[in-house]
Amino acid sequence: MHDRKGVTVRLILWDIDHTLIDTRGIGEELSGEAFERTTGQPMLRQARVDGITEAVIFRETAKLHGLNPSRADFERFARELAERHIARLADLQRTGHALPGAGAALQSLAAMDDVAQTAVTGNVRPVAEIKLRAFGLDHHIDWPAGGYGEDADERADLVRLAMRRASTRYGTDIRQQDTVIVGDTPADVAAALDAGVPVIAVASGKFNQDELRDAGAECTLPDLADTEAFIRCVDELRGR
Repeated sequence: MHDRKGVTVRLILWDIDHTLIDTRGIGEELSGEAFERTTGQPMLRQARVDGITEAVIFRETAKLHGLNPSRADFERFARELAERHIARLADLQRTGHALPGAGAALQSLAAMDDVAQTAVTGNVRPVAEIKLRAFGLDHHIDWPAGGYGEDADERADLVRLAMRRASTRYGTDIRQQDTVIVGDTPADVAAALDAGVPVIAVASGKFNQDELRDAGAECTLPDLADTEAFIRCVDELRGR
């Protein structure tokens, strides 16, 4: 989807964890391994992770252990984290799974000529790629257009960055009203509201539809299992 000057592109920004996949706890285990390899200390506890970017999670987790990490420390942690995901890919695949309807939702959007899909996630990009590839969900994601946990602390800034990157890649101005975030937490909703972008919130994580609706989500779904209902939400939000 390059060189689309003058063509309106609908940009779908996917969250990953608990929206498309569930790693069922192995993510914290791998983070602990990477944390110890980076700092030399066991990770006794982890900072809050729901809707938070990896850079913030690492920094706040380090503070819980009496550490004051640098950016270089985070960059080493990010490399270690990606390496641990690669080394334990079989464990990730055995423990985790794609969420119901995730593959069908991605495929349905990919069949639309005016749609581009990428990720806006707290994961660092290499880990995001490994996670979706592990469950066969990476084929329709345009990775260079996304926003990732190493790019900014705030999710709303990742949304804005992804829109700028997509605009450059596709040779057209990606407008707020032609962008849709799909996520599962109030943090995803807050980022969308801050960036002025419509949001579809799926209750496939820790938060139910009422909580996501109260956070300000325009469209909520119990999960992605009903592909028609999901596509209907995407179409209803177009141009808002």
